[in-house]
Amino acid sequence: MAGLGLISCPHCGTLHQGVEIEPRAQALCSCCGYVLYRRTGLPVQGWMAVTLAAIVIFAIAQFFPIANLSVQGHTIRTTFPEALLLTWDQGHYLLALMTSLFGFWFPLFQLVLVFWALQCISRRRIPGDFAIGLRLLRALTPWSMVPVLVLALIVAIVKFAGLATLRPEPGLIGFVLLTFFLTGVGRMSARVLWLLAERAGLVAHSGEHGHDLGCEACGYVQEAHPPGQRCRRCHAQVRLRRREAGARVWALALAACIVYIPANVLPVMRVSSPLGSEEHTILGGVIELWALGSWDLAIIVFAASVVVPIAKLFALLTLMVSNRPNGAIVQRQRTHLYELVEYVGQWSMLDVFVVILMSAMANFPGLMQIVAGPGAFSFGMVVVLTMWAAMSYDPRLGWDRLHKVQA
Repeated sequence: MAGLGLISCPHCGTLHQGVEIEPRAQALCSCCGYVLYRRTGLPVQGWMAVTLAAIVIFAIAQFFPIANLSVQGHTIRTTFPEALLLTWDQGHYLLALMTSLFGFWFPLFQLVLVFWALQCISRRRIPGDFAIGLRLLRALTPWSMVPVLVLALIVAIVKFAGLATLRPEPGLIGFVLLTFFLTGVGRMSARVLWLLAERAGLVAHSGEHGHDLGCEACGYVQEAHPPGQRCRRCHAQVRLRRREAGARVWALALAACIVYIPANVLPVMRVSSPLGSEEHTILGGVIELWALGSWDLAIIVFAASVVVPIAKLFALLTLMVSNRPNGAIVQRQRTHLYELVEYVGQWSMLDVFVVILMSAMANFPGLMQIVAGPGAFSFGMVVVLTMWAAMSYDPRLGWDRLHKVQA
């Protein structure tokens, strides 16, 4: 085993010498407290088995019916891909594309890429496209939203509980299991896979060509490159800090604030029945859940769809405005706030998934139909813009200002 080389903290830029730690332990940054890496109790072959099991469960979750709904002798058994196809057929092309990426294609690519990378490390053969695959894995992992989709399934089922006879199907069980497996496989991030390959002596040792800066894509520490140069190990563009990070965050946050208005004013879905048609906004859905007696889910939906987007925007703007160096403790708190913004980012997608699922589960022409409204796509864009803004923010800049003052 070649051991570990230098490790650059992605949140403050501090360099550390990698050390061996006990199984199930984690190494923290001595400056900001960020988790640099963990050591699991499973070997590479064990993680391959877990990932392969997750791929099988993914197929069950996606291609088996989620639930069986019966209304006045009419029965519907739908899958998630069928719900996406129905949304496309209803003319909501961008909404169908967005939800298919977040709920189907990105989770699938994540599982396939992790399994492929683990297989390469297990066979001790690193192909020429290994770096490209891991750069793709790093880019799409934050957009994989299966846990949000599972919570949306629960919300949709609760809303239909008093309107139709409902029986869970294998797809629902598959999605619940997939959430746990994907959470575990999520520990095999692109950086962790690079560390595994480095420990096995299959790729270049971090720090052996200088220690001026670390690559954001693979964590490889190397000498400072001229502008436009590429990482020696993964060939991603290497730069000391993200260029124009502040301007990009401000632009994306402002765009999210603008789109947030139609997302809340316009209806997210339209319900048609023999008694007429009704339009529901996000807050209307929360009130409906509360009226049905599901106050716990109403609180969750309100938090995910109303509180979280506002809190994310407020937190990002706070981080951008309060950038004065006020000591290590305050800067560490700002870094933890940024980590929280990154973590809760995708949960705002809950209401969008709920609309997609309900439109498929209540597709009873002549009796009941639910169609997505223009507010659904607007709200999805709010989620995309706020997540993109959080990814554009560079927490290392605050630590740079603090270190400059202390020097």
